[in-house]
Amino acid sequence: MAKLQGLLFGLATLVLVVVATAFFAKEWLPPLKSDRIAIDHGIAVTLLVTGLVFIATNLLLAFFAWRYQDAPGATAAYWHHNAKLEWIWTLVTAAIMFGFLFNALAMWGQLQKAPPADAMLVEVVGQQFAWNVRYPGKDGIFGRTDAKLVDPGNLNFIGLDKTDPNAADDVIMPQNQLYLPEGLPVRVRIRSLDVIHSFFLPNFRVKQDAMPGMAVETWFTPKVAGDYEIACAEHCGLGHYRMRGQLHVVKPDGFDAAVAAALE
Repeated sequence: MAKLQGLLFGLATLVLVVVATAFFAKEWLPPLKSDRIAIDHGIAVTLLVTGLVFIATNLLLAFFAWRYQDAPGATAAYWHHNAKLEWIWTLVTAAIMFGFLFNALAMWGQLQKAPPADAMLVEVVGQQFAWNVRYPGKDGIFGRTDAKLVDPGNLNFIGLDKTDPNAADDVIMPQNQLYLPEGLPVRVRIRSLDVIHSFFLPNFRVKQDAMPGMAVETWFTPKVAGDYEIACAEHCGLGHYRMRGQLHVVKPDGFDAAVAAALE
């Protein structure tokens, strides 16, 4: 019976890993629509290494269950420790972890490098429970904002100071609507009006916390035109579940028209 249990355990391990990997790749990870392929490579390497270790250890467990099964008259063997074996598994584990570390640092450096000088700038401001999007207009400069000027009744959700000359050409979109041009680099300046939010674009592998009192930038290049979800990945209150927006990636020559149509 122990032999059969060991064999079934090993078979179940292989089936579980294959099914889980296939399901994750096809269902849990949305298709990549940006230039952040380094993140997908990092996930693939991590899954490969940890998957192989998982399979190896569980197959060894199954083998031990089969090979060292109980038998009439058998006597249990015991030893205190094996220094050589302990050094081997410690060093191998450390090498694997350092590999993950260096790979992650290289990926982080790639993602955080300076954006191209011609990257388009857009501001996204989180609030309970919506996303506010603003473009700086032709002058490329955002107008001043002040939390004391926030007035939802007049649709001034970000506290824009309309007396500031730089605010005259700012383009403020309807809440939860973000438009970006396909194939062009974009700088996203992220802020929060109240609590911690997290600007999350699953299809673009973009996730950046929005911190009260701070302006944090991230950048990427959307590659495929279409409509995508903007999510908040930080629990921000009772209405967190409905803090969803839409990202519309459009052709560059149709960007201005798309923004104008959204403002009508």
